[in-house]
Amino acid sequence: MHQFDLKNKTAVITGGAQGFGLDIAKKFLSSGCKVFIWDIDEKELIKTNKEINNSNLNYNVVDVANFDQIQKAVNDITLKNKIDILINNAGITGPTAELWNYKIKDWNSIIDINLHGTFYCCKLIVPHMIKNNYGRIVNIASVAGKDGNANASAYSSAKAGVIGLTKSLGKELAKYNIAVNAITPAGAKTKILDQMSKEHVQWMLSKVPRGRFLEINELSSMVCWLSSEENSFSTAAVFDISGGRSTY
Repeated sequence: MHQFDLKNKTAVITGGAQGFGLDIAKKFLSSGCKVFIWDIDEKELIKTNKEINNSNLNYNVVDVANFDQIQKAVNDITLKNKIDILINNAGITGPTAELWNYKIKDWNSIIDINLHGTFYCCKLIVPHMIKNNYGRIVNIASVAGKDGNANASAYSSAKAGVIGLTKSLGKELAKYNIAVNAITPAGAKTKILDQMSKEHVQWMLSKVPRGRFLEINELSSMVCWLSSEENSFSTAAVFDISGGRSTY
């Protein structure tokens, strides 16, 4: 596996206690990065911190749908550190149901976490990156944001919003040494699949020409490159990792 140089860099990874976020954190740490993982689940954060046992790993209990919690965490981190890398990974799929049967509470929760959370984190961290004239932001969107998944209108809408946000912000920051990109993965074997019906999971798999789910390390490898100085030109772009499901 290619090793990227992230020495002397500090990263914030939302939803970092498990799944994609945790694997990204491990790869960053092995590349010499100082990592702050944010998650709403304090037990998982403590468990992860003990298991990894790396002095470069730090954690904060943060609900990305809560602007004030993010602001406090950013203020605490920037007292002693620059934030060079932001990975907006925290997300939920919510229940599977037709749009007209979707509960407003569920809809709002999915939009708050997936889209508003990404906006809040960028809004609070980008000014620090501008000040330092350096930054790498990777937003974990979804193939659902490109294609739209039936019975997942809220999730599809939120991830489409993340893609639009990425394109806008990337252009706004193009004059700085700050790259903003999104990744659109197909389904992967993470706990997020547990939120979906078996029928919906099987439908997702049937759409992938590769005939399998995405491996977590495949996504984290792409994130590492996008987060490194080697990515010196690509910005406001969407990188597909859907096993051939989407070809644009």
